[in-house]
Amino acid sequence: MFRFRESGIPTIFVRSNRPFMKISYNWLKQFINVPDDLDKHTALLTSLGLEVEGVTPFESVKGGLKGVVVGKVLECYKHPNADKLKLTKVDLGTEVVQIVCGATNVAAGQKVPVATIGTVLYDDKGEAWTIRKGKIRGEESHGMICAEDELGLGTSHDGIMVLDGDLEIGTPLATVFEIETDQVIEIGLTPNRADAMSHLGVARDLRAGLAITESAPEFITPSFSSFHVDSRSDRFDIEVVNKELAPRYCGLTIKGLNLAASPAWLQNRLKAIGIAPKNNVVDVTNYVMHELGQPLHAFDAAKIEGKKIVVQTLSSGTPFTTLDGEVHELHEEDLMICDAEKPLCIAGVYGGQNSGVTDSTTSIFLESAYFNPVSVRKTAKRHGFNTDASFRFERGIDPNITEDALKRAAILIKELAGGEIASDISDLYPHKIEDSEVFLPFAKIDSLIGQQIDRIEIKDILRTLDINVKNVTEAGLGLSIPAYRNDVSRPVDVIEEILRVYGYDRIETSTKLNATIATSSKLDNYKLENIVAQQLIGQGFTEMMANSLTSDKYHQFTEQISSKNEVKILNPLSNDLSVLRQSLLYGGLEAVAYNLNRKQNNLKFFEFGNTYHEYQKGTRTEQKHLSILTVGKLQGKSWNSTQQDADFFFLKGAVVAVLNRLGIQNLNEKESKLDFLSEGLALNSGSKLVDLGIVKKKIARAFDIDEPVYYANLYWSEIVKLIRKEHQSVSSISKSPAVHRDLALLIDKKTPFKELQNIAFQTERQLLKSVDLFDVYEGKELPEDKKSYALSFVLQDPEKTLTDKQIDKVMGKLQAQLEKQAGAVLR
Repeated sequence: MFRFRESGIPTIFVRSNRPFMKISYNWLKQFINVPDDLDKHTALLTSLGLEVEGVTPFESVKGGLKGVVVGKVLECYKHPNADKLKLTKVDLGTEVVQIVCGATNVAAGQKVPVATIGTVLYDDKGEAWTIRKGKIRGEESHGMICAEDELGLGTSHDGIMVLDGDLEIGTPLATVFEIETDQVIEIGLTPNRADAMSHLGVARDLRAGLAITESAPEFITPSFSSFHVDSRSDRFDIEVVNKELAPRYCGLTIKGLNLAASPAWLQNRLKAIGIAPKNNVVDVTNYVMHELGQPLHAFDAAKIEGKKIVVQTLSSGTPFTTLDGEVHELHEEDLMICDAEKPLCIAGVYGGQNSGVTDSTTSIFLESAYFNPVSVRKTAKRHGFNTDASFRFERGIDPNITEDALKRAAILIKELAGGEIASDISDLYPHKIEDSEVFLPFAKIDSLIGQQIDRIEIKDILRTLDINVKNVTEAGLGLSIPAYRNDVSRPVDVIEEILRVYGYDRIETSTKLNATIATSSKLDNYKLENIVAQQLIGQGFTEMMANSLTSDKYHQFTEQISSKNEVKILNPLSNDLSVLRQSLLYGGLEAVAYNLNRKQNNLKFFEFGNTYHEYQKGTRTEQKHLSILTVGKLQGKSWNSTQQDADFFFLKGAVVAVLNRLGIQNLNEKESKLDFLSEGLALNSGSKLVDLGIVKKKIARAFDIDEPVYYANLYWSEIVKLIRKEHQSVSSISKSPAVHRDLALLIDKKTPFKELQNIAFQTERQLLKSVDLFDVYEGKELPEDKKSYALSFVLQDPEKTLTDKQIDKVMGKLQAQLEKQAGAVLR
């Protein structure tokens, strides 16, 4: 979220794009036996830190077959006005109705599903349509006899469904097919809660929360006791070459499989959380991943050469075709699952095209592993993948559930697809990832929370969170933190766990208010920024904020902003955000182009921001800048003023006003050396403070901007240094009046006003207060190499009123020096 400075500009809020988990309420209650109380449970999950962002109802058949009943066809005969239609008389139990039907298999005596008048059905795209009374070829139809695809019970449209003849007429079809209803909870998952990336993890948290206000419900975990090896006839050798990237790797073989559609209960679980069922083997791997949080991968064993699995990295540039048919060039750090000859899968990220399970698969090698989270994240970002597996691996899964998840999947696959487990489990786990040890002082708990929580309640909370209390002393608790809680490693982390389960709303609020007064300088950076921002806003400018990340393509426009000095992002989100910016110009031009394309033609922007450079390898610099841009007219149309175009002098005036507001007045002007300005001026005062001018047309046109863009770059870091060095002097207001005198001078065209101004102040340092240029003339009456300047001089003595004699003397000296040093001639 960010907010613009107060300036009458709307505040903009940006919602975080957090990943969310879909949790089936029915599935959740398989782990904890609690009565239905959705509102209570979702509120509790939110208070526990698993923020519920929404709840969506789910029906295994959309619409729940409401309004569809069992009917009996009493009569069936040809439609009098259509060869392919039939007229039927159907008994619905409450009435007998006439229905026009086009199915070839409809016949008298059948029990059929009938959608009555008003029933809402859904097509294969999920679009709703309503059954209405109507006429078909002149004959009334009071409902519809349905095929299975029309009801969402299958895909067949060969004819109407013919139901069991023993069913009672008028029975709601929803009771016949046992339609499952569910509530799907969407949880906004913070990156640290890797332990909650499964139904098991969410149930564990919910149980902990419920245990605070009532007795802890029974925690029911899947049983692995029925796992057994049927034979050892199909063993695969496993070699893990890169052990640091794959700390644990398990696998087994299952053969004699019969791949088919999964049973309804499994399909419903997956459909509820947005996963399309495929077949009984693939569905089980997805089910176990969402149940326990352990990703699994099934390889077609027949496609694995040499009966060998090798976990290793390959040479950079090696081509690999993934399941989606895309060819990827591998990086030398990408961990791959290979057989004896070829790569099969990008470890923890995505499967290969030629190794996955198909309808013809009869045996599989089933993988369950713990991969290095950093390695998986880099690989996923490098190739642009974001899969369910990589989502879990890159955040860190439980390294100690790897074998149990494999057993769970093997049991389910045997149950649903037959076959036999044809090998022992190969478990390569050379260096066990141990639980972490933490000592938690009671004094630390009390000081951070602000009140004392009963020690027994603390221990109960920790136990429900699987945090083992190993020893208790008067000073604190010795704890063992399970390895799957990789975000809990310090006493303060444990206190946070205690507090979120105990409940923040149970912490008493103190009636005492403590406050500290911090001293700060008027020259603090944020105060100076606010002063300048308010001044620019008062002049009609709008503050903008651009991304610090930008495209490296912009560096082709100029040699001074070179790709040689880029600070590159290792894992960029996109090519357009691959480097840190070296100038605020390009972000400003993007904003100008965006507004011009939306008919906002009169623009005045400013931005405070940092630039980043790497002038030497490993040596990076960060500098603060203030950029100012203006395009179009200075103000909108009005009856009492004429429109004036933005120009160089308006921009210079705004810049000088900013510097004067900060107390910087003695400025030297030189030609700007910036190569992206076609005409430019540099303002200095000991060091370079500002470059301003007109952006080159070719650069502006690269952003589809055809109008002149006036741009100023203020080196804010240098300006702040200068302000802190200079001491401001204060003098009383003069009691005597100021005197104005004008001179019209003929000078060379090459002579700038600044030169005349400097000569004047060098000539008269005491009485001369200001010199201004109020008219410039070049015409036929003047020589070709000459121009006329009309200068206004302000003279003042702070102690007394000047006399005509004094004024004439000063003006004489000024005229003489201007003639001598600049060759000026009085007109």
